[in-house]
Amino acid sequence: MRGNLRYIIALVMAAFAFIPYYCNTQKNDVTGEVQHVDMSADQEIALGLQAAPEMAQQYGGIHPDKQAGAALERIGQQVVRSTKAGQSPYKFQFHLLADENTINAFALPGGQVFITAGLLKNLTTEGQVAGVLAHEIGHVVARHSAEQIAKSRLTSGLTGAAAIGLYDPERPGTAASAAAAAMVGKLLTLRYGREDELEADRLAVDFTPAAGYDPRAMIQVMQVLERNSQGSTPPEFLSTHPNPGNRIQELQQDIAADYPQGLPANLKP
Repeated sequence: MRGNLRYIIALVMAAFAFIPYYCNTQKNDVTGEVQHVDMSADQEIALGLQAAPEMAQQYGGIHPDKQAGAALERIGQQVVRSTKAGQSPYKFQFHLLADENTINAFALPGGQVFITAGLLKNLTTEGQVAGVLAHEIGHVVARHSAEQIAKSRLTSGLTGAAAIGLYDPERPGTAASAAAAAMVGKLLTLRYGREDELEADRLAVDFTPAAGYDPRAMIQVMQVLERNSQGSTPPEFLSTHPNPGNRIQELQQDIAADYPQGLPANLKP
């Protein structure tokens, strides 16, 4: 009897996770995709603004070099103004973080974009900076954070339901099955992350030429990332970011598809 009750509870939990996820859909005006999200653009903006100070603090705060920060803002806003990102409701701001050792860039929902000094000092052209920022702008307009939140709620609900349904305190062996269900949920979340990274790359290939920059600079950024991650990256299957070498191949294909006759000659490197 207790086993049947456990299964009923698990089914109810699964339904409470599954139904809201598939009922909440919105069409993305930039990508044209129909997405499973349950947040408005205003909620994304508010969430990003709320989280920005804490995220900056994790990287030593904002860099004191105001000139470098202003240059970053100028390049980022150039990309926004020149692309569909400028037609979105998001309020983009670009921040240079003080951390000189970490190589990273990320975007919060709603348009707060960050790049570490550690990454910036490894970039040698304005086009490379524009490529990084365009990639992060791509995450924002593609609403990846909102999608991740919705997917996380779904996978947490389903794996929690599976754990309850599989676990039997009188049968210790079922604990392994419950742990396996939780691991599957984690790997699903990681897979979503890799897909998001590749979509942000594709959007950056569109955005950078529109802003006057050569999209091949993004390939150079991937080479920088590859050089700085030798021996320290996990296998791609367990990483939220695709291997830089694999991303280079994807970028080359995207650029060739968008510009079969070759890129315009007046793009900034």
